[in-house]
Amino acid sequence: MSRDGAGLNGASGTSQGRAGSVKRSIHPGAGRRKAVPFPKGRQVDSDALREVQALLGDRPRRRDLLIEHLHLIQDRYHCLSARHLTALAHEMKLALAEVYEVATFYAHFDVVLDGETPPPPVTVRVCDSLTCAMMGADKLLADLPAALGPDVRVVRAPCMGACHRAPACAIGHALHENATVESVAAAVTEARAHDGHLEPRIPDYIDFDRYRADAGYRLLEDCLAGRRDREQILQVMENAKLRGLGGAGFPTGRKWRLVCQAPKPRMMAINGDEGEPGTFKDRHYLETDPHRMLEGMLIAAWVVEAEEVYIYLRDEYPQCREILLREIPKVEQAGLSRHTKIHLRRGAGAYICGEESAMIESIEGKRGLPRHKPPYPGQVGIFGRPTLINNVETVWWVRDIVEKGADWFASFGRNGCTGLRSFSVSGRVKEPGVKLAPAGITVRELIDEYCGGMAEGHEFKGYLPGGASGGILPASMADIPMDFGQFEKHGCFIGSHAVVILSDKDNMKDVALNLMRFFEDESCGQCTPCRVGTEKAVKLMSQPTWDVALLEELARVMTDASICGLGQAACNPVKMVMKHFREDLR
Repeated sequence: MSRDGAGLNGASGTSQGRAGSVKRSIHPGAGRRKAVPFPKGRQVDSDALREVQALLGDRPRRRDLLIEHLHLIQDRYHCLSARHLTALAHEMKLALAEVYEVATFYAHFDVVLDGETPPPPVTVRVCDSLTCAMMGADKLLADLPAALGPDVRVVRAPCMGACHRAPACAIGHALHENATVESVAAAVTEARAHDGHLEPRIPDYIDFDRYRADAGYRLLEDCLAGRRDREQILQVMENAKLRGLGGAGFPTGRKWRLVCQAPKPRMMAINGDEGEPGTFKDRHYLETDPHRMLEGMLIAAWVVEAEEVYIYLRDEYPQCREILLREIPKVEQAGLSRHTKIHLRRGAGAYICGEESAMIESIEGKRGLPRHKPPYPGQVGIFGRPTLINNVETVWWVRDIVEKGADWFASFGRNGCTGLRSFSVSGRVKEPGVKLAPAGITVRELIDEYCGGMAEGHEFKGYLPGGASGGILPASMADIPMDFGQFEKHGCFIGSHAVVILSDKDNMKDVALNLMRFFEDESCGQCTPCRVGTEKAVKLMSQPTWDVALLEELARVMTDASICGLGQAACNPVKMVMKHFREDLR
């Protein structure tokens, strides 16, 4: 048989023309251009491939480790060049488009295409979120370029979890607090001497030996040895009425029980991506008593029988990461994590990854795009497996609650609320910081009893009860119990208990615009109401006079139609300013 096989009219491979002539059949696709004699697309640079292979070493080339591998390249070369991205895609057997879309999604990755100038070795990121803006971030941004010179890049950045020591910036990855032009210049000089890197300052913390000496991990050992019962632990957690302290406030014991009812294998994730402007409590606990969090995490993993645990930590906390890198191996070497496997994953600058489904996407090495949530917590999680997701502070409380009893924790509280809460307080107070106070305390009591009162020369004007997305209330509403379920009827919520105090020196119109610009930058871009709505809101709010009717209509659309909480809550500050601070709109 001929190579052509059967023709249009039979096996002969020919067809009879109208005039009786024989016409050769045309094989499908024969008219397409023949392949070029070399592969299509960007070619792998052999030097870049060797450099990437040297960085990766014997690390697995799994898809879920893509972000970790991108960090290795960024840390070594201060950017992600096109040649390195191509080499990484080749090494991990991924399409270059997959690698590129992830690399360009996260703010801490600097992608440099062919012909573009790479960034200088030293980058200074200046936080311009609300509290830092109140404390002089704009002046820092204006003055630093001239003071540091052209070989240092100065850029704006969102909240770094240092609101109590504002203004703050990051030099490389190292956090620099209470920043001045002079102090930043000195730190940059040090970074120049170390190839653009500045080691994070590690605070004094309770290490493994100190924690063990104070009966640390005894409760976990009782669990692993069978001296504790899973049902007993569940009942204690339910009776204590501990709620998720990452923002949603879902009852912790109930969440654990729901995950226990899901089919095996199960997973667990710790959400350490507290990117909400005004929040820094998780950082506080990781910097001071990290093993209390680790023990609570491992007990939770034992209760729900999670085979693997992922700790997802925001990239703005390099000091916390260094602490965990030091301490987790000690826990593993002591055999205290023999029932599960611990993974430490590093964020890359994306506020949206604090939303749990976006966090899961990032853990899997993808862009942090929120998913539509299932009806119950833990139903679908990491790699499609049921997953228990808890906040850092939530599991930090587990040991105390189980050892001291549910009644001990539930006995705290004011104004009908129960439990203890960690409030991140910043702004116009004398003594900002993490304040451990009874649930239900009022903001006025919080200022007077825990923060030393208002800062000198400032009169209490308003406050954010729950960070950027929690709304803004006037001082006349300072007697609302601060706890879950108390602010919703006023159009606000307490979220992660990030309290920012505002004074008569602050214009609420400027405050709302600062917050909306944050949401515009941090929108993941997946859904139109949020992506377009935040941009439109910034334009409307930048006008000398607000179009209140149009902003109200835009707020309704964003609240009703956005996929996740970012778009749904982005207009809360705007709505509250229009409702309570009309005098600032003039």
